[in-house]
Amino acid sequence: MENFKIDVDADGIALVTFDVPGRSMNTLTSSVMAELPELVERIKTDDAIKGAVLTSGKASGFCAGADLGDMAGGSLAGGGDLQAAFDAGWKMNGSLRALETCGKPIAAAINGLALGGGLELTLACHYRVVGDDPKIQLGLPEIKVGLFPGGGGTQRLPRMIGVQAAMTAMSAGSSWRPNDARGAGVVNEVVAKGSEVEAAKAWINGGGKAVQPWDDKSFKQPGGGPYHPAGIQNFLVGNAMIRKQSYGNYPAVINLMKAVYEGIQVPMDAALRIETRYFIKTLMTPQAQGMIRSLFLSKQELDKGAVRPAGIPASDTKKVTVIGAGMMGAGIAYVQALAGIQTILIDRTQEDADKGKAHVEELLKKRLSRGQLTQDKYDALLGSVIATTDYDQIKGSDLVIEAVFENREIKADVTKRAEAQLEAGAVFGSNTSTLPITGLAEASVRPEDFIGIHFFSPVDKMMLVEIILGEKTGQAAIARTLDYVMKIKKTPIIVNDGRGFYTSRCFGTYVAEGLAMLEEGYAPALIDNIGRMTGMPRGPLEMHDDVALDLSMKVSKQTALDLGDKYVPLAGAEIIRTMVEDLGRYGRKNGKGFYDYDVKPKKLWSGLSELAPVKINDSTPELVEDQKQRLLYRQAVEVARCWEEGVIDDPREADVGAILAWGFAPWTGGPITYIDQIGLKAFVAQADDYAARYGDRFKVPQLLRDMAAKDETFYGRFTGAKAAA
Repeated sequence: MENFKIDVDADGIALVTFDVPGRSMNTLTSSVMAELPELVERIKTDDAIKGAVLTSGKASGFCAGADLGDMAGGSLAGGGDLQAAFDAGWKMNGSLRALETCGKPIAAAINGLALGGGLELTLACHYRVVGDDPKIQLGLPEIKVGLFPGGGGTQRLPRMIGVQAAMTAMSAGSSWRPNDARGAGVVNEVVAKGSEVEAAKAWINGGGKAVQPWDDKSFKQPGGGPYHPAGIQNFLVGNAMIRKQSYGNYPAVINLMKAVYEGIQVPMDAALRIETRYFIKTLMTPQAQGMIRSLFLSKQELDKGAVRPAGIPASDTKKVTVIGAGMMGAGIAYVQALAGIQTILIDRTQEDADKGKAHVEELLKKRLSRGQLTQDKYDALLGSVIATTDYDQIKGSDLVIEAVFENREIKADVTKRAEAQLEAGAVFGSNTSTLPITGLAEASVRPEDFIGIHFFSPVDKMMLVEIILGEKTGQAAIARTLDYVMKIKKTPIIVNDGRGFYTSRCFGTYVAEGLAMLEEGYAPALIDNIGRMTGMPRGPLEMHDDVALDLSMKVSKQTALDLGDKYVPLAGAEIIRTMVEDLGRYGRKNGKGFYDYDVKPKKLWSGLSELAPVKINDSTPELVEDQKQRLLYRQAVEVARCWEEGVIDDPREADVGAILAWGFAPWTGGPITYIDQIGLKAFVAQADDYAARYGDRFKVPQLLRDMAAKDETFYGRFTGAKAAA
């Protein structure tokens, strides 16, 4: 076997070391799956083996789960034969069932992260020992890519910790740290890091039982099953909670509950077949295919620099200056500190600079309190951030990022002052969210090293960085910027210049369409409920409050000045002007916008009906479905326009960027996948219908009509185009 090494000690305990060759992290590849039956048979039939300990040979962790790349090339490659897919899916479940019924005690010595199928592998062992390391995560996160646990997790975990706790963990895709896992009943023992194997062997030598609890005749389901007075509540309430959580957009969460509900009523062998059936059914849905491609495969490719210019040596960013110590600048300083980058944090006054560093300190203290940092490491990271007003300290920086107000004059002044301190080859990046980079670069004496680096707030949580190219941005600057983004462990996308670039421009259509609905007379509660039902994080009015109504108005005014006679006011612009200028309602930041935030939970502002009289207060399923599509189509049409205009040209970047930046409904796989899966002809026809009803903002670009005529898809026509270029 190439993936498993077996060493039998003098006590007859086999140490099975899981180590996939050529991989930095163990995953359940097709090769691993093929060897599992052989491994189990060896343990079961070798008389010299009285028990086994399974551990990892990787320093990176125990096992990160299934190899979704393998899946994408197999079951996900298209329709497929259901029986063949079931048989392939049963390989793991059948092997793990054979492992736990082999008649010999099996212990897992978990010496690193165990996620998805990696954790499921340990759940099939009779005993689980994990190292005491707060960096270790144990969990079943499959729901985040449109799947659910398909290696026995839906059946073993509820039998271990009860349906309620298991469903909560699996439907959220959450993970446990070692001590939390022990408290939850997921692992049996937490030991000093490095002594996992020793502890696991001690359990076997101490008479460890080779029977799982659910195979014992006296076993009773913790918390009760579906026909238990208490157990039934898990499904009655759980069904409603899942509906609230998913709005029916995610087949995975529905099929997860079905697998648990049906599975815990039957013996384990039948239960695992039920799980496999629902897993394969879910795997073949367009939602799963789209989410796996975008949120796992494409994201992984982008994280590794898939769009980095070729032929330019790798760079290591060691010192970065951040100008502007507000929440954005301080957030950037924090993620840089975590990545080991020395940071100069500059603001106009020392007090403002110190406030920015205080935010870095606050975030680091949270990690310290969770045991994720030692005191020495905390002190070193905090010390790597220098708060100052002195531009001379920029000297030696590999990169400068300005995060000052969205004002051209202020940005131009900062650019000139910073560039005076920079050495040749250093990059200057603007963290603007809307102002065209080519225009800002006019203040630069080195436009080939001037680039847009758009972070999202809060920086410590938002994983995307949008890199914007000006007309004169050079390839070396692009490569160095990508190296920097990868070092701080964010996902980069590269877009070309244009007002609002890609993310801000397309996100704006969502909140703008909500305003249009408000002006048409839709009840505000109906607008936001429909928005949430699309799968967006919040309704358009809520999100408008979040980004700030006064900021929205400032951007509109600047756009009107820049475009002159070509500017077309957005629907609802007068409503926003009145709320901001006459009533001082700026949004969440001052506690009053479309909602009042001085009460909990927040409530819709009662005066809104005076500015936008309600004409449509009742809904039907047909109206809701139509308006859900309206909100998604409006965004997707804008993405297509960005494509035709050359703002974005890679379907991976378009999809991943949309989901990570503004929360475009993840179940779709992103706007490009959404268009492709609907089909270009059907999408164009529906968009034309919306254009006839609501105006030219729904008019599709000629590119889509041409592609529809040829029955093309974006992924079929454009995949690999950027790499080829």
